[in-house]
Amino acid sequence: MRLLFAGTPEPAVPSLRRLLDSTRHEVVGVLTRPDAVSGRGRRVTRSPVAAVADEHGLPVLQPRKPSEPEFIDALRELAPDCCPVVAYGAMLPRPVLDIPPHGWVNLHFSLLPAWRGAAPVQAAVLAGDEITGASTFLIEEGLDTGPVYGVVTERIGIADTAGELLRRLAESGARLLESTMDGIADDAVRAVPQSAEGVSYAPKVEVEEGHIRWDQPALAISRRIRAVTPAPGAWTEVGGKRLKLGPVHLVEEQLPARAIEVRKTGVYIGTATTAVRLDQVQPQGKRMMAALDWARGARLEPGTVVE
Repeated sequence: MRLLFAGTPEPAVPSLRRLLDSTRHEVVGVLTRPDAVSGRGRRVTRSPVAAVADEHGLPVLQPRKPSEPEFIDALRELAPDCCPVVAYGAMLPRPVLDIPPHGWVNLHFSLLPAWRGAAPVQAAVLAGDEITGASTFLIEEGLDTGPVYGVVTERIGIADTAGELLRRLAESGARLLESTMDGIADDAVRAVPQSAEGVSYAPKVEVEEGHIRWDQPALAISRRIRAVTPAPGAWTEVGGKRLKLGPVHLVEEQLPARAIEVRKTGVYIGTATTAVRLDQVQPQGKRMMAALDWARGARLEPGTVVE
């Protein structure tokens, strides 16, 4: 089949590369979000998907909105049979959805109908799910509501961060997406409507949601930190300065909630239940470092608490 691949961030790259390597399909172009200004130098950068497309000399379509007439004309000219999608980042209007004969097929990183929305992996980690996965489904105008072609499952490890889990799902999901394209080409798969039960939503995670509330139980705090690692990142404040947090270790002993204690064995913070031990932290304007090295340099006064 002739494929137009739609995607933007790094987790979409394994799927694009796999389809590019396929002997059964031809990727005729890429749809991705416009180049963005990023970094301290405020340089204009291509999306990871656009960078791969450039490597292969593929046409790159970057409309500000997929409803733009120029984009719709370009899409018709490319005449794709099907459009696989991985984290493109914008809703597709009906006129665009109707162009490819086999529609737009999305790879979504959850077991639908669980965790529809922008941040399914973060939501699964935060909720303490033991199993998650990825689904391929036919895109409709609703939010991740379309019928499902196939799924792959993945166990969530007790120490998994959202970033680690997403990397695994990006690889296993790429295999699922390729097999779905093969099945559609062979007329060997049928999309099955999603169940009306078990629907849950995972909206985009904002920076403020990484602010750790130390009056919560230790397990909930650990899950939240892992859920927002690496982005947008977990943080707290010590002495009025923001401190970014890496995953923490649960310990058996107790400290008053928000109390911070520095020992030879590490840096401990009290929660609503048992304490946690910090591992890696990042002070403002500095690199990530061992928590004990930070604490020694910070020279924390007795009675210091985190905010």
